[in-house]
Amino acid sequence: MHRLVRLILFMIVVVMLMLPQTSLARGGSGYAVLDGDTGRVLYGSNSDARLPIASLTKMWTALVVIENSNLQDEVVISPKAATSEGSSIYLQAGEKVTVETLLYGLMLRSGNDAATALAEHVGGSVEGFVKLMNERAVVAGLANTVFMNPSGLHHDEHLSSARDTAEMLRIALQNKTFKKIASTVLYRANTENGMLWENKHRLIREGSGVAIEIDDETQPVSALKTAKGSAFAGKTGFTKVAGRTLATAFQKDGQTCIVVTLNESDDWNLHRSFANKVWGDYSLETVVKKGKYKVNKNLSIRLEQPIRLQLNKEEKESVRQVLHVSRKRMEGVLSIFIGEERIYAVPVKVESADR
Repeated sequence: MHRLVRLILFMIVVVMLMLPQTSLARGGSGYAVLDGDTGRVLYGSNSDARLPIASLTKMWTALVVIENSNLQDEVVISPKAATSEGSSIYLQAGEKVTVETLLYGLMLRSGNDAATALAEHVGGSVEGFVKLMNERAVVAGLANTVFMNPSGLHHDEHLSSARDTAEMLRIALQNKTFKKIASTVLYRANTENGMLWENKHRLIREGSGVAIEIDDETQPVSALKTAKGSAFAGKTGFTKVAGRTLATAFQKDGQTCIVVTLNESDDWNLHRSFANKVWGDYSLETVVKKGKYKVNKNLSIRLEQPIRLQLNKEEKESVRQVLHVSRKRMEGVLSIFIGEERIYAVPVKVESADR
């Protein structure tokens, strides 16, 4: 009997070792909190572990669509899109919907039908669009990310990490159209099954202060005023394999931070607590003022904008600047270090010192 038990245990271990790494990672979790301006990780745990991210995928889908289409293009909804598995905005096969409306349905209501319709429109097919998503991820340096679909439905190879996913949101928010859509609380849809779409992200709804007006029922309705220290953009996600996933961008008095949690059940409270921790531990400091700085008797550099970074008390004492100058090209890079870690770099103009 004991020999049989040992044999069974041995076989279980062998089977587990033979499983692909993605399967073993399914029960894992991770989080990352980024400086919203520089992308520096302020806090994290298991932040580079490759995990399923569910519908947080749609942040990247939205950005790739915005960068490769016209918002007023009309999309004819295919039968494949109309019958997409999972969450839906109830599109009907054959109806025509603008790219802009589909993007609101994608981000506010997490419509998998909207994701498929947009992918077919921009990429020619879902597969063609996924290729665009992965190419854009490579350009963005998302080393732990592979997309297999535009919606986040489970696939063993469709994986990212908390850090990469937070970076997705940080990059996407640099696009004004994405930021407007991701920050919207309510949108009046003009689809065949049109309705008033409310953003699923509870912290964004709370951050709006419920100051909402509807002047034109066909137009998006954004929060009129964002409370200090509140959430202003983000995305929710869930699958049975991924668990609850959440991405949130917060802002307060010029500071921004981005929080991503993967497979975290108490995500709303955790995101609030991380944002409060950032506001308590970090302050926005001017590391280098804008202006002209002399390098030597022949050369000087000019900084068009001040360098302002979120630093904690210890980091303020160890921050230093390093300048690399190419005399041939008359250009340079000013890097900011904390100890031996480079946390920020910016190109600078190099000119003659007597100018």
